[in-house]
Amino acid sequence: MAVAEKIAELRSRREKARLGGGEKRISSQHDKGKLTARERIERLVDPDSFEEFDMFVEHQSHDFGMEKNKFPGDGVVTGCGTINGRIIYLFAQDFTVTGGSLSKTNAGKICKVMDMAMRMGAPMIGLNDSGGARVQEGVDALNGYASIFYRNVRASGVIPQISAIMGPCAGGAVYSPAITDFIFMNRQTSYMFVTGPKVVKTVLNEDVTTEALGGPEVHSRKSGVTHFVSDSEEETILLIRKLISYLPSNNMEEPPWFKPSDPIERRCEELHEIIPDNPNKPYDILDVIESIADDHEFLEVARDYAQNIVVGFCRMNGHSVGIIANQPKVLAGVLDINASSKAARFIRFCDAFNIPLVVLEDVPGYLPGSNQEHNGIIRHGAKILYAFAEATVPRITIIIRKAYGGAYCVMNSREMGADLVYAWPSAEIAVMGPAGAVEIVFRKEVTESDVPEATARQLENEYREKFANPYVAASKGYIDDVIEPAQTRFRIIRALEMLATKRETNPPKKHGNIPL
Repeated sequence: MAVAEKIAELRSRREKARLGGGEKRISSQHDKGKLTARERIERLVDPDSFEEFDMFVEHQSHDFGMEKNKFPGDGVVTGCGTINGRIIYLFAQDFTVTGGSLSKTNAGKICKVMDMAMRMGAPMIGLNDSGGARVQEGVDALNGYASIFYRNVRASGVIPQISAIMGPCAGGAVYSPAITDFIFMNRQTSYMFVTGPKVVKTVLNEDVTTEALGGPEVHSRKSGVTHFVSDSEEETILLIRKLISYLPSNNMEEPPWFKPSDPIERRCEELHEIIPDNPNKPYDILDVIESIADDHEFLEVARDYAQNIVVGFCRMNGHSVGIIANQPKVLAGVLDINASSKAARFIRFCDAFNIPLVVLEDVPGYLPGSNQEHNGIIRHGAKILYAFAEATVPRITIIIRKAYGGAYCVMNSREMGADLVYAWPSAEIAVMGPAGAVEIVFRKEVTESDVPEATARQLENEYREKFANPYVAASKGYIDDVIEPAQTRFRIIRALEMLATKRETNPPKKHGNIPL
C-alpha cells in the first residue's frame, strides 16, 4: 500500500473515531439538549490545544454479541490540552457509544490519563455522562471503577481534581466525583444518585422523580454533594475555566498570579457603614468580601449549601486567596453541622494547594438544640477546628463583630495558629453575648429581685466594656491590631506579603485522624 493510501486510511479512521456512535446518535444527544464529548472538550480547552490519546482503542469483550458492537475510543475521549495556556488532563465520557458505559478498556483509558496527570503535576478534569458500568462485562467493569477510585484517592491533595456531571451519573460511578475536589452540575441535563428511582420504588415503595432524587437542586441545597450549579453545559464549562484560574497545577506550586488593576491602597469606605448599630441586626458578608477583593470579584463555592457560612476564592493584589466567612443574615452566622463540614473541606483544600486563608469572623456560637446534638455537632463541629489547626498556609483573621465562646476559638484564633488576627472597632470578643453573660454573672441579682430593664442594660454595658470589645483582647496580645474597616483590604494585602515566605510543617506522621 502506497504512503498516500496509508495516510488516507489514517484520516478515514480518525474521522470515524471522531463521530463516536455515529450521526444518528449525535443527533439524539443534541435533541436532549446535550453536547457531545468532543464538543465539550472543544469549548473547555484553548483553541487547537487538545491532544487526544487512545483514539483507536476498542473493547475486547465477546459476550452477548459485543464483538459486533465496537466503536473506536470505546465510549470515552481522553487527552490533554491547555486552559489559559496551562496544561490540564481530561476525560469526557461519550454517551453516543453504548451510553458512555464503563468497560475494562474504557476504564484503562481513564486510568492512563489520570496517571499522566499525576506524573506531570497537572489538574485532572472529568466530564461525566455515562449510564454506569457496562453490564455485558460484569466484574471487569467493576474492577475498572475500583482502579479509578484508587487513583482519585492517590491524587487527592496532589493535583486539583474537578468533576462535571453532564448527564447521568449513577451507582458506583458517583464515587469518583465524590472524591474529587469540586463537582459541577447543570440544571438541564445533570443528575446523580447511588440508586435510581426504579430501585427506590422496588425496595421502599417510594415514588420519586429523577430530579427530586438526585438533581442539581437537591445536591446543591440539601446534600451538599455539588459545589457549582449552572443553567447550561456552556456555563458549566466557563465556570470550570474560571475556577482553574485560581488554582495551582499541583501541591508543589504556588497559585497563578495575575497582574492586578486594583490598587493595593484602595480604601473601602463603604465598610464604615456596614455594621448596624443594633448588634442583633444582620448584614450581608458578601458585601464585605466583594469590597476588599481585587476588582470586587469573588467566586463562591457551594453557594446554596449551609448558607450561614461563605467560602470561595478571590484575588488580593493578584494572588489567589481562600475566604471563609460567617454570614450574619443566615441563622445569625452560627456554626452548625453542615457549615462546619463545608468550611473544613474548603480549608483543607486551600491548605493542600498553598492558597492563603482569610477569615472574616462574625459568629455568635454553635447552633444549639437536640437535633444538632443528636446528629453529632460535637463531632462535625470539631472538623473546622481540626482543619484550621493543621493548616500551614498563611492565615489571617479579621474579627468584624461577634466572636463568642468556642466558635471564637475555632474560627482561626491566635491560639489555633493564626498568623495575624485583626479586629474592627465593632468587634465583641467574649465567652458569650452581654445579655447571656449578665444572666450568669449577676444571676443572684437577676433572680432574687425584679431588676429594671435600665439596670439590666447598664449591667450589659458594663460587661461589654470589660470584656466584649477588641481592646481587652488587644491588651492581652490575642489580637495584633484594631484596624479601620476601610483599611481592611490594604492590611490583608500587606499581611499576605509579609507571610509570603512562611515555612511551617506539621509533626511527622502518616496522617491525622480527623473526626469524620
